[in-house]
Amino acid sequence: MADVRPESLKRITTKEMADAFIADQIAAIKEQVGDKKVLLALSGGVDSSVVAALLIKAIGTNLVCVHVNHGLLRKGEPEMVCKVFRDELGANLIYVDAVDRFLDLLAGVTDPEQKRHIIGEEFIKVFAEEAAKLDGIAFLAQGTIYPDILESEQGIKAHHNVGGLPPELDFELVEPVKYLYKDEVRVVGSALGLPDKMVFRQPFPGPGLGVRCPGAITRDRLEAVRESDAILREEFEKAGLAGKVWQYFTVVPDFKSTGIKDGKRAFEWLCIVRAINTVDVVQVTVEPIDYDLMCRITDRITHEVPGINRVLYDYTPKPTATVEYE
Repeated sequence: MADVRPESLKRITTKEMADAFIADQIAAIKEQVGDKKVLLALSGGVDSSVVAALLIKAIGTNLVCVHVNHGLLRKGEPEMVCKVFRDELGANLIYVDAVDRFLDLLAGVTDPEQKRHIIGEEFIKVFAEEAAKLDGIAFLAQGTIYPDILESEQGIKAHHNVGGLPPELDFELVEPVKYLYKDEVRVVGSALGLPDKMVFRQPFPGPGLGVRCPGAITRDRLEAVRESDAILREEFEKAGLAGKVWQYFTVVPDFKSTGIKDGKRAFEWLCIVRAINTVDVVQVTVEPIDYDLMCRITDRITHEVPGINRVLYDYTPKPTATVEYE
């Protein structure tokens, strides 16, 4: 795919450049939206949070944020998102519990692209349903960023926020950061005054833990991913790595290996730990992890997470691997 990023858009590296970008986007949003309302898929991740802040500055209460709990979020995520955006930012936030709805649709589905399409399509349906309950919704805002567009167009992987909306939905897209790389989105977020805990929060894929649960998603294996991820994040924070490593997470594939627990055979899943650094998400390097730390993480995961008896570390950069497993 040819580079479609506008030539006039220079790499945003300073607050001054971010301020200019923000001013331009606020003007563009006002011109596009007018006095209509915008529905935003607010995951609480960096991209959607920055888009929310931009839209709040541009159109204020005409922004309606929707946080969907699809059952594929990290441990404590829904509670954290509601607390930060409702209590600290005063956002107009609608919470939707759609756990059973999503997991029922994903039951038995093994193909990664099919899973992504199911999740993306169901998100659109949820937003359409929420929009139908509101007056004046004409737009759907998305936190699409440039690497999402590149990977989708090159056929590497589908992104739920790339490709437009089905023609039967009467929404127009608002995508103010679609030509930015992740590092630029963070600079813009800081310039907007968002708290560091939000701006420098780890990026999280739209399909959530669904792409870290390769194979057919089951509720017990999904919980194994969620709990092992929580342990990894806790240990990285204790070790002072939370602000130094760009992204880290666990993956629990749909196959088992033989182990020993309590002196008995334990035929259980394995857990893969991935920790990476990058500037633009186009190329990714692997973070070397201290041996004692990995031993501690391994011990906790294999003893505290039901169904896991083995922990591996992924040393593969991008390319040849992508950031996520699906």
